[in-house]
Amino acid sequence: MLEIISLLQEAGANAVELAQATNANGSVTLAIAGAGSAIGVGLVGYGATQAVGRNPGAFGNILTISIIGMALAEAIAIYALILAFQGR
Repeated sequence: MLEIISLLQEAGANAVELAQATNANGSVTLAIAGAGSAIGVGLVGYGATQAVGRNPGAFGNILTISIIGMALAEAIAIYALILAFQGR
């Protein structure tokens, strides 16, 4: 477990050094958060489609839950946007 933690800390330090060297702190933050957000929205949509396919009668409940899930996933990208432009 300690090896994993030390590897993650080293990777984080390397990412910070790379961002500082290229002067692209906000761009890296926004790119990573945007990719994560896109994956999250895609997974929510995929799961909602599968759930409606299995139980079409629960469409309204599934739609409500999936909209909330997508909004939470998109919030990550909004936070990253704020962080990306905070230093400028």
